[in-house]
Amino acid sequence: MKKILFVTTLVVSVLSCRENKPRQSPTVENAVDNAESSVSSSIKKNTRYSGDGNLVNEIYQELLKNNKALQDLDNRIENIQKETDAVLSEYDDIMGKSQTYYNDATALSNSITDSITKRQIENEIKASSDKYDQKTQTIRDLISKIKANRAILYNEYTVFKIRKTLPEIEKYQNAHPLKTDPLNQFINKQNTLLEELKKLK
Repeated sequence: MKKILFVTTLVVSVLSCRENKPRQSPTVENAVDNAESSVSSSIKKNTRYSGDGNLVNEIYQELLKNNKALQDLDNRIENIQKETDAVLSEYDDIMGKSQTYYNDATALSNSITDSITKRQIENEIKASSDKYDQKTQTIRDLISKIKANRAILYNEYTVFKIRKTLPEIEKYQNAHPLKTDPLNQFINKQNTLLEELKKLK
């Protein structure tokens, strides 16, 4: 009899869990729900989603959709980063060839067996390299400044995005309040089942 009671209770418990429909979330407009919706709908449609999986960036993308000022800022930052890469690439190519040449010349000079000749050519290579370093010192200082500015720009934009999306996560939290009642009720259900299990022999 006790076994039948236990099985019946177990079946009723499982069925009641299935019948409990998830509570409908309040229909409050917020970028967090919209971001999640955009991700899930794009996955369902098997389209490629451009997000990087970072919720801050996903929420920010939602804010961008209807904000021309933010779109303009985002475009300008993206363009300046592309231009930075293009400018640095041109200088890196030219200066990199010189550096490669001096490295290769030094490596090649190591194969010279006559020590006096070897020392002479090594001095000539070093003199030429030092001369080029002096000539390009200002260029290298400017490149360092551009790289530093790029890092600062990235940092500042990241801070801006976080500050812009913080109110959105707070709006989401307010739209989805967490209550203790359902959890307490579920714990009671667990405890009831546990008590019945303990009584079974």
